[in-house]
Amino acid sequence: MQLCLVGLGIITHAASPPQLYWKSMLPNTPMPKPISDLLHPAVGKEEKNTNVDVGGEGGGVSVSAGNKGKQVYVGAGSPFQYLYAATETQLHDDPNAALFFLEKDMLPGKKMKLHFTKTTNAVKFLPEQVAKRIPFSSSKIPEIFSKLSVKPGSLKSQIMKRTIKDCEEPGITGEEKYCATSLESMVEFTTSKLGRNLWALSTEVEEENQTMKYTMTVGVRKVGGKRAIVCHLKKYPYAVFYCHETEATFAYYVPLESDDGGSKVKAIAICHTDTSQWNPKHLAFQVLKVKPGTVPVCHFLPEDHLLWIPK
Repeated sequence: MQLCLVGLGIITHAASPPQLYWKSMLPNTPMPKPISDLLHPAVGKEEKNTNVDVGGEGGGVSVSAGNKGKQVYVGAGSPFQYLYAATETQLHDDPNAALFFLEKDMLPGKKMKLHFTKTTNAVKFLPEQVAKRIPFSSSKIPEIFSKLSVKPGSLKSQIMKRTIKDCEEPGITGEEKYCATSLESMVEFTTSKLGRNLWALSTEVEEENQTMKYTMTVGVRKVGGKRAIVCHLKKYPYAVFYCHETEATFAYYVPLESDDGGSKVKAIAICHTDTSQWNPKHLAFQVLKVKPGTVPVCHFLPEDHLLWIPK
């Protein structure tokens, strides 16, 4: 649907463009591609009747209707949330399963079959003023569906409810989590925890949506220290990021090259040294055949997810 900003009493030229906001809050931090790709081109233009596409029944939330439900995990939690058990569907069909590996295997020459994917298609950040006018709570589901013209009981409505529930579930001990429904709210959360002198990093893939055999090359290195925030793009009609700061977590830069030499990846990997509180049936344990709390578990970040670390 088209959500009219004027209908909500907002004129877009009254708000600073997101790029100016970013520079004012993070003057020494280049804006990563996953962020710039999510900025709506209409925001900041002096137009009195600007529409923001927040996705109708056919768009926004990525649903593979012709793929027998693959890559749609309505009943399962995100693989990047540690309290959820994986479903059989996730084990066999979730492309994120391949992203998990053991820290001891992070060596030049290590071969891996990886599938880097983007979480959603055609979603954008809403202007902060608009996002604040749309509820984001399980107690407000009917109002949310009404504002976004989503049919109750549809697959899209189920995915939206799953995302909201993921955001409302408590985290593990030592984890601070927050779901950002606008660029501004994400920046405010990260800077309140880590300060304003930050790097915002993401995985960069030369060839999109390709399943390939990759080899780790020379140049693996740790980035940042013990403090980091990771933000995962969720399935929703507009850009929503699940951000969390966890203890005993380290980040790495991992260069990869496809075995045919046709694609290179500048990958960001997150390694968790303490997984003792994770669900024993979490996707990582089932893929790697290890038990909670025994060995450090790592995963690559998909392209449209973000790592925030102090410089």
